[in-house]
Amino acid sequence: MSDQRSDDDGDAATVRAFHEVVNMTAAKIEHWLDSADSKKVGFKEGEGGESVGHRSGRHIIKILGKKKADLDADDLAHMKKVVGYLHRHLAQRPHGDVSETRWRYSLMNWGHDPAR
Repeated sequence: MSDQRSDDDGDAATVRAFHEVVNMTAAKIEHWLDSADSKKVGFKEGEGGESVGHRSGRHIIKILGKKKADLDADDLAHMKKVVGYLHRHLAQRPHGDVSETRWRYSLMNWGHDPAR
C-alpha cells in the first residue's frame, strides 16, 4: 500500500511540475510546430527526419488533451522528461533579447515560451 501511495504522490508532483513549466496551450504548440522556425531547431535522429523536440511537442499536445485520470505510464515518463529538459535549458538562458533565438525556438518545441 505504501508503494502505491508514493507512486501516486510522485505522479501528482510530476503532473504539477509539468503544468508549471509548460506554459503554452495545445493549440499554440500545434500552431508553433507547423511553423518553419520550429523545424529549424533540435537534434534530428536521421537525415531530414523530425527533431526530438518536435516529436516531444506532439506528445505534449496529446498529454494536454487528456484528463489526469487518463494519463498512462508513457505520458508520465514523458512529462518527467519535459520537466527535466525545460529546467536544464531555462537555466542556460542567453543574454539579451531572446525573441528570435534558437534557444527560444527549441524551448517552444517542448511547450515553453520564455517570452510569455
